[in-house]
Amino acid sequence: MEFAEVVRRRRMVRNYDPDRPVPPEVVDRLLDHATRAPSAGFAQGWGFLVLETPADRDRFWSVATPEGGGRERWLAGMRRAPLIVVPHAHRAAYLERYAEPDKGWTDRATARWPVPYWYVDTGFAALLMLLTAVDEGLGACFFGIPPQRTEAYRAAFGVPAEYDPVGAITVGYRAPDHRSPSLRRGRRPVDEVFHRGRWR
Repeated sequence: MEFAEVVRRRRMVRNYDPDRPVPPEVVDRLLDHATRAPSAGFAQGWGFLVLETPADRDRFWSVATPEGGGRERWLAGMRRAPLIVVPHAHRAAYLERYAEPDKGWTDRATARWPVPYWYVDTGFAALLMLLTAVDEGLGACFFGIPPQRTEAYRAAFGVPAEYDPVGAITVGYRAPDHRSPSLRRGRRPVDEVFHRGRWR
């Protein structure tokens, strides 16, 4: 598929065919492409939890999902995904990398960073997985783990305290689903979001 077509087709998919697992070689490509994301200082401060077995996926949904809130229809489709990948940011990897001689920020202060690149770079990696899914004929959805569920999630999967989950990605073969009502907002025009030469 041409790259432009991959970008045009990318959308958040919220319902999956539970009888079609993601082939192992496709899972490997998703993960390999994620590790090719850019990272400040080539710190590669990320870690990915890959959940493929029904027991692991069930455990994820039980610890990472808030109860109620009118999300039953959303959750029913998402739970059918045969693959969940949870990207994590590792701040200390960046602070340590930039304390090395070629960078020289020996104090390891977070205030030096204009934005937390550990989250930005992990987001880049997540986007590469979303695009790879489209290229492989799959659907995917990035969504957040509610803050009040983070500790339960960590405990259930043994995630070290220094790794912060930035969200989760479901992946699988698409099944019919409803369009998000948010799409009614429409895509903002290019000339409204890009400012050439000076902010207007």
